[in-house]
Amino acid sequence: MSFRFQDRAQAGRLLAEKLAAFAYRPEVAVLGLPRGGVPVAFEVARRLQAALDVFLVRKLGVPRHEELAMGAIATGDICFLNDNVIHSLGITPEVLDQVITRERHELEERERAFRTGRPPELRNRVVVLVDDGLATGASMRAAVIAVRERHPARVIVAAPVAARETYQDFLQLADDIVCVQTPANFEGVGQWYEDFTQTSDQEVRRLLEQGAKFGWDVARPAPVQGSDAL
Repeated sequence: MSFRFQDRAQAGRLLAEKLAAFAYRPEVAVLGLPRGGVPVAFEVARRLQAALDVFLVRKLGVPRHEELAMGAIATGDICFLNDNVIHSLGITPEVLDQVITRERHELEERERAFRTGRPPELRNRVVVLVDDGLATGASMRAAVIAVRERHPARVIVAAPVAARETYQDFLQLADDIVCVQTPANFEGVGQWYEDFTQTSDQEVRRLLEQGAKFGWDVARPAPVQGSDAL
């Protein structure tokens, strides 16, 4: 039975229960997609006592219909394009380039705003990528692709709520996907929250500072883990 979460914090606590098998495991890293994914990721990292950090992704919104994603970009010059949306709406290469350039600038600005040190070492880690919900999943797709480039042991996608079709897609793209619910009637992430107030940059920074005490030191080179640790 589908229900609405009170807010991102409650959604994060419920999601964390689904991820309890990863608690107190030093190879686990929790990465929140800003901004809305960070409050959810904070609760997950606190429950698991795992390293918390931010993974920066920018959605490429269709001009005048920005909520509709035609792709996404992520740290590391990763770009994912939804060819079906681009072709069906007749998006020209010039318009696409303009959107990519604008969002790349915004991504660089957020790197400076949120990042207090160098990105975490992800090699041989179990990476849990967290967002507050998955509609088309374009931003999360870019995040998974980008994280794969850093050679983790496993990539787990986690969100409190996801559209069923998107959930099925990530069963193929990620090593696993964990959700609290996948309702049939999915029109947008916000419909599944009582309070879906936009997360501020200040809130993201505050949560990242508080979460710095969780888990291992994210700047430390990762030791190789045996297969029995996964």
